[in-house]
Amino acid sequence: MELNLKRPIVFFDLETTGVVVGHDHIVEICLHKVYPDHSSETLVERVRPADQDGKTIHIPEECSAIHGIYDRDVAEKPTFKDLASKLLNFIADADLAGYNSNKFDVPLLVEEFLRIGIDFDIRKRHLVDVQNIFHKMEQRTLKAAYTFYCGKTLDNAHSADADTMATYEVLKAQLDRYKDTEFEDRDGKVSHPVVNDIDELSKFTTAAQWADLAGHIGLDPKGHEIFNFGKYKGHTVVSVFQKEPSYYDWMMKADFPLYTKKIITEIFAEIKRKNNEQKKQQKQNEREKIEQLKLHWGAK
Repeated sequence: MELNLKRPIVFFDLETTGVVVGHDHIVEICLHKVYPDHSSETLVERVRPADQDGKTIHIPEECSAIHGIYDRDVAEKPTFKDLASKLLNFIADADLAGYNSNKFDVPLLVEEFLRIGIDFDIRKRHLVDVQNIFHKMEQRTLKAAYTFYCGKTLDNAHSADADTMATYEVLKAQLDRYKDTEFEDRDGKVSHPVVNDIDELSKFTTAAQWADLAGHIGLDPKGHEIFNFGKYKGHTVVSVFQKEPSYYDWMMKADFPLYTKKIITEIFAEIKRKNNEQKKQQKQNEREKIEQLKLHWGAK
């Protein structure tokens, strides 16, 4: 079954220096863009991981052993900063899809852009995580998913291009397999969630509601941002920052991902704006009260 698309969607996969979003870097990226007319194009780039000064970052041997990319393989490759414009132009306004992408690939991609001063906004994009469909419906790995859904063997696993194309094929096969299939969630609600609609797939594969990408800031049932860690876990971010502004300062200095810091900075700025508005309103009320008193006593 071909995807029913209202706008392009980019399937992508990253090979990296590790698995810590706020710390690690991309060494290979594959983007497979599918258009509403089902035409497609693919972009694959090796990336030299580098710090803010452009100094090369070593790829740990244990990571190289998995994806087969060593320091020598990227020594002459462009950095992410060098490739940023090319990647942005390719992705454009497309939705994003991948395998385990909501937890890792999307946060790390956003982090890489933020490191070079580019705010890669994902709020208006739909995110489809094929792994979440698979885990909710079958609970297997990508290699097993490829065999299970497509009847093929994934020979070149942990290669960005092979994993990306396998993910794309798996999603199409999932649409065929789970058409009209019922799913019962933990609350007993029954639905038919695997449908050929990116909006609905995005909702189904977003397993938890997060305000950031790393899962440090969650959303309560009313849509309020809450902490998902530490001594204030479950408390709203607004209430904590109002009571203890220094907690914001601590988070900004700590080793949180840049996107998490971006989110809390927006919240903190909104708190300050509202506080300033309240102060202005209080002063205005005081002035009006004084004027009323003047008029009152002037009439005596």
